[in-house]
Amino acid sequence: MNVSKISTKGQITIPVKIRKAMGIKPGNLIAYELQGKTVKLKKIEPFDTAYHAAIAETLEEWQSPEDDEAFDDL
Repeated sequence: MNVSKISTKGQITIPVKIRKAMGIKPGNLIAYELQGKTVKLKKIEPFDTAYHAAIAETLEEWQSPEDDEAFDDL
């Protein structure tokens, strides 16, 4: 088990062993999920703007009034 001490500003250091196992580097984003009195950490993958822009045009076929009506009850 790894242990970190909380600073007066409420900050902690994630131990090197944990950072390496999770592939965490400076500048990465971390999500916190509270499960009872336990916190689960998850590395957030960066948003690939170029990829999403490239596929955006292919998704327009799903934006018709007929589609809105068909999926409105879901």
